[in-house]
Amino acid sequence: MASLFSKIAAFARSPQGRRLVDRAKHTAQDPRSRAKAQEMMRKFRKR
Repeated sequence: MASLFSKIAAFARSPQGRRLVDRAKHTAQDPRSRAKAQEMMRKFRKR
């Protein structure tokens, strides 16, 4: 039985996974998206 990590790695190598990774990288470079993510992390860490 394949482990969860190997399933994720196989998905990341698939065409759909590559598109998703590229979109995530592009979104991570956007200053507004980065600020939103940092704010969410701050709220999460307070708990």
